[in-house]
Amino acid sequence: MLHNSVNLLLYKSFFMSNCQQCIIKQFNAIKVLNEDELEQISCNKIAKSFKKGDVLFKEGEVLNGIYCVRNGACKLSKLSANGKDQIIKLVTTGNMLGQRSVVCGEKANLSAVALTDMKLCYIPKDEIVEILHKNSNFSFELLKVMALDLKDADDIIVNMAQKPVKQRMAEMLLYIEDQFGVDENAMLNVVLSREDYANIVGTATESAIRILSQFKKDGFIATKGKHIIIKDKKGLQRIG
Repeated sequence: MLHNSVNLLLYKSFFMSNCQQCIIKQFNAIKVLNEDELEQISCNKIAKSFKKGDVLFKEGEVLNGIYCVRNGACKLSKLSANGKDQIIKLVTTGNMLGQRSVVCGEKANLSAVALTDMKLCYIPKDEIVEILHKNSNFSFELLKVMALDLKDADDIIVNMAQKPVKQRMAEMLLYIEDQFGVDENAMLNVVLSREDYANIVGTATESAIRILSQFKKDGFIATKGKHIIIKDKKGLQRIG
């Protein structure tokens, strides 16, 4: 499948220490850097690995660099006043983390936790800031990313206010398949707990479990432990 072929290429690219040859850069703002700037980053970046469940950074933490996701996926979440995590976004290969905090000089507004084993490149803040001042195209690309993040935040607010929980759950399942693909057994590549699903769509864990059970009963999905297989996309799309 296309997703599997792309993921294989992306995984192999982790072993390329030279940013000029890395295919990951085509998926984010780094794609506009010139050869000298790519070499500068290549000489100063740090390769990092995280296991599933590891915390990349916590809300309120000072970030001294940007992460470029070479392989894997993580969740970005914010702690609410009642102590419950609200998952804001799922991040996958090619995305960057921490750019808003670095550009604005603020502490991290979200926490990042690995959903799978991950490989990332950590680019120090000083290198990013220097290139931002020299390369207006890079600055513009980062601004576009942050603008899209704001749009996503707006969409989340509207969805929470206007869409039923069942519809939000159906859309999230379809989103995960579209963004992360499936394995050789047609199971979603990203495995989330029922609590994670609840925190994404903004409902209680018990409610998320009931909805997923109903989806299974209706033939929209099949499950194997925490793994989910989408059986009827059109059925999920019709839920409103």
